[in-house]
Amino acid sequence: MPNGNDGANPGQDAGPAPLHVSLVALPEAVVSTLSGIFDVMNAFSIVPQAGGLPRPAPFRVEIVGERAGPLMLASKVPVTVQRAVAEIERTDIVIVPSVLLGPEGWITGRYPELVAWSRAMHDRGALICSACSGLFLLAEGGMFDGADATVHFGYARAFQAVHPQVSIHPEQVLVVSGPRDELITSGASMTWHDLVLYLIARHAGATAAQTIARFFALQWHQDGLAPYMVFEGRRDHGDAAVQAAQDWLADHFSVANPLGEMIRRAGLAERTFKRRFTQATGMSPIAYVQRMRVEEAKRRLERTEASVDEISLQVGYEEPAFFRRLFRRVTGLSPGAYRRRFSVPAYPRPRDTA
Repeated sequence: MPNGNDGANPGQDAGPAPLHVSLVALPEAVVSTLSGIFDVMNAFSIVPQAGGLPRPAPFRVEIVGERAGPLMLASKVPVTVQRAVAEIERTDIVIVPSVLLGPEGWITGRYPELVAWSRAMHDRGALICSACSGLFLLAEGGMFDGADATVHFGYARAFQAVHPQVSIHPEQVLVVSGPRDELITSGASMTWHDLVLYLIARHAGATAAQTIARFFALQWHQDGLAPYMVFEGRRDHGDAAVQAAQDWLADHFSVANPLGEMIRRAGLAERTFKRRFTQATGMSPIAYVQRMRVEEAKRRLERTEASVDEISLQVGYEEPAFFRRLFRRVTGLSPGAYRRRFSVPAYPRPRDTA
């Protein structure tokens, strides 16, 4: 990989030239992701050296964009673009931070210069990185065609509709693909932590990544993103009978035999109903019921103190052992581990002053 020392200080101390990181700013970018990546990757000059961090700093981070100067981001916070991409002939790492999609979704073709530049940097050996939904911009360059990637699970369906040639895994935190492991994507929102720690570990070593993680209290999302994903069954299919079944199921998923009742209410043969339901939603009726039950169990684990056995009965399972296995298969966590992860801890709750 080339050392992108384009614009580097020629009087720099002896040692390997820092990798040039181009952090792309565009109007849809989210300020928290952009500024967070900038601060963490620049932290080698501010974190105490006692942690054994390499010197000189391994990265030189620069905010780049279509043109230099002030830029208003999606959060209505201005940032300063330090250099226009037209001035940058080489770089080592390109990172596009999270972008916020409006009601109209992502509009392709809006930033042809950024897309073409990102593609050119890839062709010249740069790592191409997306944090969360930044993949919408990068995918226009074709680098991810036929490759594996991840994107925010809330945008996965919209992304797949625009870029069906990219294999999306929204439940994964970090996906590294490409013939040179040069295509790096992180999933939902705060998984930019994993992206940055991966880049630090890859180029500065595991000790440096651990030191930075401790200093900023960053965490690897080692359990994946399945525990965070909220199940929403597909409803844009246009099958009225299936839609009616979904509407009924929303309030009756815990009954003893929801599948039989849906079939009876639909007035269809069992085989016909199962086929149409699966075609419309992408899931079998029983799998759909299981996901709805697990979703309700998640809410009860988060918000109540009911035991796991009680919650199992409440959502429709008389056998708690089966419920526990199903819950782990869907979320990647046991019910107890899920409760510890997502229930609101005691300290931020309002105190009872009665």
